[in-house]
Amino acid sequence: MLRSISAAVHSIDPQIALAEPHTLEELKSRNLGGDRFIMTLMGGFASIALLLAAVGIYGVMAFTVAQREHEIGLRMALGASRGNVVKLILKEALILSGIGLAIGLIGAFFIGRALHSVVYGVGTVDYGAIICVSMILAGASMLASWLPARRAASIEPMQALRTE
Repeated sequence: MLRSISAAVHSIDPQIALAEPHTLEELKSRNLGGDRFIMTLMGGFASIALLLAAVGIYGVMAFTVAQREHEIGLRMALGASRGNVVKLILKEALILSGIGLAIGLIGAFFIGRALHSVVYGVGTVDYGAIICVSMILAGASMLASWLPARRAASIEPMQALRTE
């Protein structure tokens, strides 16, 4: 292929010197290599941040459940089902994560406006990304709260009342 390309170019202008020819895929790979690396790096950082957020939420919810063990035992002794206890813990986690998401969305709005005024070509708000990130964070919050909620539902009422 190189000879036919070289012959075609030299038939038009014999003075043109051909350097090493490269395929379009090679050029694209070479030019986008840095962008791919940065994308992979940012994806890794985002994954670590999501993991840290989930572990933090799990820790807070586990601590809350441990502090409220007596109350949960009393609720169950008075007739609350395990499902009601799980709903109670998950509802509280949903409220807390909703407050956190609201604060984060407000911050994202202001940061987006600041970036729009500083960096050319950046929009103020990317609704698709904000919705996607909010759903992922809400899901991670619910998943991280699920284990403490299950543990709260498995509390034996009499044992929890005796330990106080």
